[in-house]
Amino acid sequence: MIVTIKDVAKRANVAPSTVSRVIANSPRISEQTKKRVREVMEELGYHPNFQARSLVAKSTQTIGVVMPNSAYYAFQNPFFPEVLRGISTSAHENKYGIYLSTGSDENEIFNEVVSMVQGRRVDGIVLLYSRINDKTMKFLHDSNFPFVVVGRPFENEERISFVDNDNIYITKQVTKYLIELGHRHIAFVGGSLHFVVTIDRLNGYKLALEEADIPFNEEYMVHEEYIKENGREAIRLLMSLDSPPTALVTQDDLIAYEMISHLEDMNVSVPNDISIISFNNLMLSEHSKPPLTSVDICIYQLGLEATNCLIEKMNKPDSLPKRITIPTKFIERKSCKKKK
Repeated sequence: MIVTIKDVAKRANVAPSTVSRVIANSPRISEQTKKRVREVMEELGYHPNFQARSLVAKSTQTIGVVMPNSAYYAFQNPFFPEVLRGISTSAHENKYGIYLSTGSDENEIFNEVVSMVQGRRVDGIVLLYSRINDKTMKFLHDSNFPFVVVGRPFENEERISFVDNDNIYITKQVTKYLIELGHRHIAFVGGSLHFVVTIDRLNGYKLALEEADIPFNEEYMVHEEYIKENGREAIRLLMSLDSPPTALVTQDDLIAYEMISHLEDMNVSVPNDISIISFNNLMLSEHSKPPLTSVDICIYQLGLEATNCLIEKMNKPDSLPKRITIPTKFIERKSCKKKK
């Protein structure tokens, strides 16, 4: 038998409107009455219908979080639990729940976001990626629905709120770091060119080479898709070039760990034979062998600031778009060495 608000009111000897105000924690109701009504709710096993309340309030008090692929694969990358920690902190402080997307490919993600928006299941959305020619982002922008992107939008940058690192600058700096160590054969490993973060980091890498009068070599580009298909073969082919790289700039720490493992199997020593530098500064980076030189992109802060920005946008729909740049930290460890 379903317990209703009227059942609670009858048992607590109050009006149904009083029970509603207790659920909403109205200051107009005394603490004594609140205590009595809550005791009855617990005794009867009554659970408020927050969905019905949200229809009245025209707010779900829920934020949608959209990942680039299914939760199963996303959570294999420590980036996502950490960025969600930042999102959750802001959401909790502002009394919002989180609705996590489960779409496994671009079309499923798009359909789910359309359902979220048209079904008014969320008040706003945080996109945890920026893809080139992304129909999901275009839909959100054209629908004038509140959303914020973690990453630089591929288009309409000046009209979309986003939170990001300066990926061009930081990749230029880490590549210059390797050049200053004497490396001229530097490979760029990992990352999908379907995502703006890879394009920006690749551009930063190319700028550093250009400033040092080092020609860009297509053979030194290894894409994420190839690594997923066969990482061992990808690094074997790279190291079998006539002029193999003496240093790697990898897209993230997970790819760096994999490269170190494959290189070890090939009896190639890091950093004695090859230097490696990466991004994200995951917890394991300082305990890897060797400890990994990495860029801390402040993942938690990316999630926190994106959600703060979204909540402000939901509360003030006419506010201007924001670009928030999160500073990074270069963590120098032992995976890079001066070239003799």
